[in-house]
Amino acid sequence: MFNYILRRLLYAFPLLFGVNVLTFMLFFVVNSPNDMARMHLGQKHVTEQAVDNWKQQRGYDLPLLINSNAEGLNQIKKTIFYQKSLRLFAFDFGISDSGRNIGEDIQQRMWPSLAIALPSLILGLVLNITVALMMVLFRQSYLELSSILLCIVIMSISSLFYIIGGQFLVGKLLMLVPISGYDTGLNAIKFLILPVLISVVAGVGSGARWYRSLFLEEIEQDYVRTARAKGLTETQVLFKHVLKNAMIPILTGVVVILPLLFMGSLITESFFSIPGLGSYTIDAINSQDFAIVRAMVFLGSVLYIIGLILTDISYTLVDPRVRLS
Repeated sequence: MFNYILRRLLYAFPLLFGVNVLTFMLFFVVNSPNDMARMHLGQKHVTEQAVDNWKQQRGYDLPLLINSNAEGLNQIKKTIFYQKSLRLFAFDFGISDSGRNIGEDIQQRMWPSLAIALPSLILGLVLNITVALMMVLFRQSYLELSSILLCIVIMSISSLFYIIGGQFLVGKLLMLVPISGYDTGLNAIKFLILPVLISVVAGVGSGARWYRSLFLEEIEQDYVRTARAKGLTETQVLFKHVLKNAMIPILTGVVVILPLLFMGSLITESFFSIPGLGSYTIDAINSQDFAIVRAMVFLGSVLYIIGLILTDISYTLVDPRVRLS
């Protein structure tokens, strides 16, 4: 197990380095520091002195890869690539173009993102599996056909419709919960009810159909016929055997997105004014704060790779046939 984890971690570093280099090229080669300065200062009537001052204040006046004016290791350290890219591997996100500490912002904003993502994940998982099991239990019936059609309709509607419609119906007409905003402590619950509800409803269509396909594949296996031959009811077969043996793909889908829960939802947080990492990224894009965007791209890559490693490791928990060397 230890050797497997170590090997996967070693594989992750070249991948992260490649993502880092690609991000560096997009932000500093394709889009030069001069271009970034003019975007912030305005294209018209911008003097070269103003551009140079903007770059100097943010450390963008250094050479890209090699600093020939420095000596020793400073030839590498006194470069944009080291200061803005390589230091991300130490989770030193630095200072944003607007002067804020990115690391502190991430620590503060990940909790609102988790407050939405975790309930949405748990409630959505329970609802999707329950609906999928009911469709399989009543397969080849009008109930299954109606459920499939309803799932297709839910999938076909944009998530923006659920957000805007939910805000109008639940927030404005019924006035059950606030339309948007956020608060700390237990007061945040009233602001989270509507985003969580909309996230669960918007995802039930695709989620239930995916789990249904998994259960239908399992229900044709030989062990299911053996269980029926022993006299077990269809409900017992589904919950005791089919659900248990379908845990590997279910676990794969859940574990791989667990680290990404920290990143938040870009659309949901923006529409509901939730101060999470999703809205943080959107605000950075709108304000052209490239330092924050680079940090979030790197953090998302790290979390995604962690999710893949956790998924492989979790296989051994649900399938004893899997052994990691």
